[in-house]
Amino acid sequence: EVQLVESGGGSVQPGGSLRLSCTVSGVTFNDYAIGWFRQAPGKEREGVSCISSSDGSTYYKDSVKGRFTISRDDAKNTAYLQMDSLKPEDTAVYYCAAGQWVVEFDASDEYEHWGQGTQVTVSS
Repeated sequence: EVQLVESGGGSVQPGGSLRLSCTVSGVTFNDYAIGWFRQAPGKEREGVSCISSSDGSTYYKDSVKGRFTISRDDAKNTAYLQMDSLKPEDTAVYYCAAGQWVVEFDASDEYEHWGQGTQVTVSS
């Protein structure tokens, strides 16, 4: 059984930081690109970032460039999303996803496996 488990969400004030983790089991982790998506209330799910399986290339949504950093530790089967300088508009449920043949990092249908999500709330 493939499982993706997110952790690290929570509530933080604007300007604060959070680090999300995504631990994957049931597949060969280093065969998969890992993406992070988010969905805010009343809005569609959107791609935030992705890290490739091959060379560790990274991709970011424009609005998070310079604030978010994606990384992966293949030895731990875990990917991370470091989120700094958080803004209220970053408030959403964050999901990690795994895909073997990802071409467009923000295309959700290119990812085969998904986690359950973790809530991130940025508010003063």
